[in-house]
Parts: sequence; C-alpha cells; structure tokens
Amino acid sequence: MHIHHISKTASILNTFLSEIRDETIQKDSMRFRRNIERIGEILGYEMSKSFEFKSEDITTPLANLKTQLPKEDVVLCSILRAGVPLHNGLLNYFDTAENAFISAYRHHKNNPESFEIIVEYLACPSLENKTLVLADPMLATGQSMLATFEALKPFGKPKNIHLVSVIGAQQGVDFVSQHFETDTHLWIADIDNTLNNKGYIIPGLGDAGDLAFGEKLQH
Repeated sequence: MHIHHISKTASILNTFLSEIRDETIQKDSMRFRRNIERIGEILGYEMSKSFEFKSEDITTPLANLKTQLPKEDVVLCSILRAGVPLHNGLLNYFDTAENAFISAYRHHKNNPESFEIIVEYLACPSLENKTLVLADPMLATGQSMLATFEALKPFGKPKNIHLVSVIGAQQGVDFVSQHFETDTHLWIADIDNTLNNKGYIIPGLGDAGDLAFGEKLQH
C-alpha cells in the first residue's frame, strides 16, 4: 500500500488538525464540521496529483490553449455518519464524482472492549473500472474500512482504490495495509501511535460523529 502521511510536511493543515483535536475548540460542532471538510479538501488536492490526466483544448475570450484535466471516473463513498463532512470536502474538489453512502457501526455484545462491524445501509453506483475513494475520518482498527470495501464488491471492480482518513492509529494503518491490494493509496492527515482497550485512537480527538452531529443513542 502507498501511504501518504500529509502532516509530516508542516502546512496550514496543522491548524485544522489542532483545532479538531483541541477539546476547547472542538465543542463548536459547526467549526468541527468545517475543519473536517477543509481537511478533506486538502487530502483531495493531494490525492489528485496521483490521478491520470489527459490533454484538452479550451477556448478563452482571447485565445485557445491546451490544458491537462483529470481523466478518472471518481466514486466517493463515505461511512455514515461521521464521514459526511469529509465527504463534502472531497466533493468540493471533485465536482463530477458519483457518490455512495454506507452505514457501518461497532456493535458491542457482552464485552464493551470487543465488537463487530455491522453494515446496514448501502447506496452505490457501478464501480466497474472506476476510481473508488473510501472516506472515513477515523482509521482506528481498520475493520470498518475493510467491511465497507467487502460490502461494495457486488457493485463492480474498481480500477483504482484510494482510502482517505483524517486521523489514524498505526494499528489501523497496518491493518488496511495488510488487507488491501498493494497498489491501494491511503491519504491520511495524521497518524497516532496507539489504541485504547475500547478501540479508540490515542491521543485522537474523541468520537468524530458525536462532535460533528451530537451524541447518539447506543444500540
């Protein structure tokens, strides 16, 4: 897998990352959503550099010129509900992308420290020979990303696969590296070292879905 750890190079991205992590700032849910969206825009811009481009002619009011435009047929798929602001950020840059949405959540049985990933809702166009972008802001164990990809397989075989996350744990990064094809790309803003015994990223930022949209009732 090709891993692109974007914050390793200092940029304005660090500002948005610090604000979504800071417990005094992240309480503003509108600002939290907007920062996730802006991070999605940055990750989308970096991802676009890996796309194939084609030469096209355009006409300005004064002359004709040749330019290079992306030739990828992109499908953006986000994991509900936390993935919505990240999805919006990517969609801001890929205007003509098709869209898919899937629900994947942790179902805890008797032990709060163990869980399985449940997929319930899925809406998706054909993925055959297209560029699939899977967006999930928190790459903790990596199981949600893999479960999502498995659920999408009946919709066709993508030409290219890109995973997009805001913050990941090294364990989750290692997991997807082992379970996705070697030519898959992971675009991630930052990588933390550890998970706690409940599978949350440390230091992380907490629950991205709750911070963006409010607390939820548990299953």
